[in-house]
Amino acid sequence: MSVPMLKIGAVLSTMAMVTNWMSQTLPSLVGLNETVAPSGTSERIISALYPGPDEGWQVYTSTADAEGKCVCTVVAPAQTPCSRDPRNRQLRHLTERVQNVTQSMELLDLRTSRDLQHVRDSEPLLRGVEGRVRTAHANPRTLSAKGFQELKRSVSQLLPLLPVLQQFRGDALLLLELREEVRNLSAALAAVQEELGAYDYEELQHRVISLQTRLQSCMNKLGCGRLTGISNPMTVRASGSRFGSWMMDAIIPSSDNRVWSMDGYFKGRRVLEYRTMGDFVKGQNFIVHVLPYPWAGTGHVVYNGSLYYNKHQSNVVVQYHFRQRRVLLQRSLAEAGYNNTFPYSWGGWSDIDLMADETGLWAAHSSLSRGGSLTLSRLDPGTLEVVRSWDTGFPKRSAGEAFLICGTLYVTNSHLAGAKVHFAYHTSTGSYEYADVAFHNQYAHLSMLDYNPRERALYAWNNGHQVLYNVTLFHVVHGGGGGGGPGEA
Repeated sequence: MSVPMLKIGAVLSTMAMVTNWMSQTLPSLVGLNETVAPSGTSERIISALYPGPDEGWQVYTSTADAEGKCVCTVVAPAQTPCSRDPRNRQLRHLTERVQNVTQSMELLDLRTSRDLQHVRDSEPLLRGVEGRVRTAHANPRTLSAKGFQELKRSVSQLLPLLPVLQQFRGDALLLLELREEVRNLSAALAAVQEELGAYDYEELQHRVISLQTRLQSCMNKLGCGRLTGISNPMTVRASGSRFGSWMMDAIIPSSDNRVWSMDGYFKGRRVLEYRTMGDFVKGQNFIVHVLPYPWAGTGHVVYNGSLYYNKHQSNVVVQYHFRQRRVLLQRSLAEAGYNNTFPYSWGGWSDIDLMADETGLWAAHSSLSRGGSLTLSRLDPGTLEVVRSWDTGFPKRSAGEAFLICGTLYVTNSHLAGAKVHFAYHTSTGSYEYADVAFHNQYAHLSMLDYNPRERALYAWNNGHQVLYNVTLFHVVHGGGGGGGPGEA
């Protein structure tokens, strides 16, 4: 096969975390076509976004190398890498048996202590009866009718001891069984230890962790590509006013599942922090952060534990750290318009739109010196200084919303029903192109549309509804031996 033909044949759709795999399985898991998430949907949303640690290896991408061999990108379970080892199951079974023996011994100890105390309490009465019986046996004439009745009553008081003694007999048999079980457990553990002696499981675990790291790195590289499709929307929740924003952190580990919600676009200060996606869906278990400065617009982003937002009535970008509950930085975005000077088509003080992708922190804005065209600036998250800016040439007031994937800015032509992605600007080449990527604007009024690189999904605030979209990216594999770069076609 010629190289050009190989290039054409090697164009494959790749997705990471929540791309093709989620696009195909998410509808059945969470009821993709439903308007509002029904009861029980939160658990299904969580299971779709965050696969459980006990799930098996999952294939995310497949392609062909220069020799025509199939190369797959997979991700291993994050925990318990040896959970499917037969020895691991045998050890779990032995652990359960040990727990059963332990519980039986605890119960036996409790019962024995109680019964022993009963025997001790009955001991004086038993000794008195024994003495009187011996006296009567030695000299029967000393036992009167009254004495016989007293002796009978004393013996009657001793009758409760009979079931106690019977229980002791049963416990003696149980002790024999437990001793035999312990002997069997000792033999089984010795056998397992002998088998494990031939394997260095600590070394194997380090190798698995190393492989997981390499696979994650490979997955991230292949995760970048050209946007070719957006899934149907999944409504996570209906809450708040017509305008607002909601998000998860763009880069921190997936073990942190916090969700933030910011209702409104004008002079708001209250940020709701939910512990998990499930809590957000149910509207429970949240704390409130009160920002020292009000915000403008809905173009906020949470990046590495901090909220970055546009300060009201200014072109100042503020960094608020959630753990420390204080402002760490604030810096003016030079020449950027504010106060509805250059908003998106829906208005709402959306002059400055902060966003994040796989490459870092960004701001979409405009200025008079740029003639109102949409400008994309990469920011240093530690200083908020502009690293570099690109003039896309697209009039910002004509843009409905915009989001960034792998260094490419995608712009919608409207915020209303019928909107589609129709413009893309590539920062890697400084070039643009017109696109035609449709998506379903279910509630007919977008006031926020942002990409989360960690979840590989679009988050939207649509007329009081919090919505998720999955994306499909294309990646080109070159037949000359090297992997293709993102965004090439």
